[in-house]
Amino acid sequence: MKWIPKKPWRQKTGPVARQRAEAANVDGFDDDGIQKTLERVISKAGVGSRTQARSWIHAGQVQVNGKVVEDPDRWVTFGRDRILLDGKPLTKRRPIYILLYKPTGYITTFKDPEGRPTVYDLIKGIDQFVSPVGRLDLDTSGLLIMTNDTQFAERLTNPDHKISKTYLVKCSTLLSDDALEQLRRGVELSDGLTRPAQVRRVRDSGKYTHLEIAITEGRNRQVRRMIEAVDGKVLKLVRTHIGPVSFEDLKIGEWRDMAPAELSAVIGSPTRTRISGPAPGSRTPEKKKSRRPRAVRK
Repeated sequence: MKWIPKKPWRQKTGPVARQRAEAANVDGFDDDGIQKTLERVISKAGVGSRTQARSWIHAGQVQVNGKVVEDPDRWVTFGRDRILLDGKPLTKRRPIYILLYKPTGYITTFKDPEGRPTVYDLIKGIDQFVSPVGRLDLDTSGLLIMTNDTQFAERLTNPDHKISKTYLVKCSTLLSDDALEQLRRGVELSDGLTRPAQVRRVRDSGKYTHLEIAITEGRNRQVRRMIEAVDGKVLKLVRTHIGPVSFEDLKIGEWRDMAPAELSAVIGSPTRTRISGPAPGSRTPEKKKSRRPRAVRK
């Protein structure tokens, strides 16, 4: 039998191959020896967003093994390739996790072409770049986690992990029990049927229904569109929990570091919510005596 030499191995660099490779590696920046695109390596280092990384690369500010590289999709291996940004070696950054009580009127992006306030105006003093985990739109307030840990962020945003996000909603009309049951079962939106949700009527006041809803997806303006699907409209929307973590000790516009117990709770109890508990304001949660005080920043 004639021996036929194999062709030399080549790294696939097409968009589909790149997406599959990056999706397969969700273990974060700390995994040395795994190839990633240059822009992704820079963003995982916690020095900037992927958009910023692309701009730095296009501007010739990044070198790989002594040569300027202007292709953000260049495959590199951290720990094997020497990567410089503005002449300084790219190094691993300590992970940062913060909780922010986002007010309305702020957008969850780094810069806004229209000059509107962003959540970064509220977290001055952080010496590393952090990204919002998911988004809250301009008219939505509540809990927002920001981090430079891309593995942690992926776990929170990937719907496969089914980590719940809980919201308080004030609706423009009185919703019937049938409408709430539709929300629980799932409603048809323009991008498909929603997953079943946990829904609890908090109270009806005048012509308004106040409800609490927990979802495990993160589609664009999902809660607002779900309420519209049952012939209502959202007048006020506040995210109160991500998994079991809340902002109960924060005032609006304040932020603080996440406690280790909160990090473990988010990862270890993905579907825990407070939907089955009492209505908001009916009691004050008891503080644990062993709980260590945390610094709150304004």
